[in-house]
Amino acid sequence: MIRVGIVGASGYTGGELARILTLHPEVEIAVATSRTHAGKKLSKVYPHLAGIADVVCEDVKISDLVGRADLFFTAVPHQTAMAIVPEFLQAGKKVIDLSADFRLDDPAVYEEWYQPHSAQEYLAEAVYGLPEINRHKIASARLVANPGCYPTSIILALAPLLKNSLIEPETIIADSKSGTSGAGRTAQVGTLFCEVTDGFRAYKVGDHRHTPEIEQELAKLAGRKLTISFTPHLLPMSRGILSTVYGKLTKDVEPQQINDIYQAFYKDEKFVRVCAVGDYPATQYVRGSNYCDIGCKVDQRTGRVVIVSVLDNLVKGAAGQAVQNMNLVCGFDESLGLATVPLFP
Repeated sequence: MIRVGIVGASGYTGGELARILTLHPEVEIAVATSRTHAGKKLSKVYPHLAGIADVVCEDVKISDLVGRADLFFTAVPHQTAMAIVPEFLQAGKKVIDLSADFRLDDPAVYEEWYQPHSAQEYLAEAVYGLPEINRHKIASARLVANPGCYPTSIILALAPLLKNSLIEPETIIADSKSGTSGAGRTAQVGTLFCEVTDGFRAYKVGDHRHTPEIEQELAKLAGRKLTISFTPHLLPMSRGILSTVYGKLTKDVEPQQINDIYQAFYKDEKFVRVCAVGDYPATQYVRGSNYCDIGCKVDQRTGRVVIVSVLDNLVKGAAGQAVQNMNLVCGFDESLGLATVPLFP
């Protein structure tokens, strides 16, 4: 049994972490922090957790927090994480960080897309927490940078093709759609009900902050630097991501050949499900679960491949993947606490 702390427990990701961790037989939620809701039970902030996660939210200094858990999830905004993670590490604790602060290898790239980095000395040891790609590195890490939701859907969609040199990296286009929970729980005009219902729009076209993260990890798979076109869209639904990814094939291949490559690449992965030829995934079939479902189409007319990838942005795109990483770091079975079957309808 390990004690865990959730720093930033009152956001959507923090609430989802609490929900998942209550299902974990080897975990005790020892502490949960929230400045906004200090003194309230987490189940008061999120009534669906009543009688399940009744830990009281606290607003405490990191120095008073470090001794109360063995591992900490930092579910806080970027810039906030880099200010607190070093103190946990210096105290000998392990950290799964769900912000963007430790995902980028190059501090200059981080500064270009965010702001100056105040904990650059920890970037080299942070392991990018995509288990299907970095499982062995994650298992020995003390700092795991949990991937972003869009990057997870796009990297998993492209990994088999890039590893097998079947796609021209410079032709990649990623067109992604997300539910509004991806914007967080803080009130803002752009995610009000009347602003999103009955509508569908692109946002941060050409300059979304997940772009360098996606390019960094795809470059490692391709073995060379690359640049992609990435456009996110906001859907009038609470959760879920669907990414449609396009690229030029390097040679003629049959649809079944591509499917066989995906099936072989992910054959031992519990949380990646590859659709049969001619079938395509949908967000409603992964809702509430840690699954990423992938379907492929070889467009022989254009010489392109089209990959459709779906996941729940709050689970495989955030909290579920964080627990998957925790399991690896702690030596547990990777799927422990993550056996929830997708909710439907």
